[in-house]
Amino acid sequence: MDKDIINVGNHNITINERKNIVITGVKKIDSFDDEEFLLETNMGYIVIKGNELEIIKLDTYQGNVSIKGRINSLNYMENTGKKEKEDSFIGKLFK
Repeated sequence: MDKDIINVGNHNITINERKNIVITGVKKIDSFDDEEFLLETNMGYIVIKGNELEIIKLDTYQGNVSIKGRINSLNYMENTGKKEKEDSFIGKLFK
């Protein structure tokens, strides 16, 4: 599910007790499920991994996203993220 977000301002990340994360400067949500979010921000792509992740607030005008659940990792990526997903172990097997 792609979700386009209109306005993009500053980029900030706030994590509270690994249970809540607020991200500003989000341009687009490329994909998400209860274990992984792939977001495009004005500072690059971010992958958030965890358990029982869900969007609790989405402000498409300001470009703000709030996610709750158990945050295990947050990683910035240099490319779009879609390519990196294609380079997974299974993807490499079928090349």
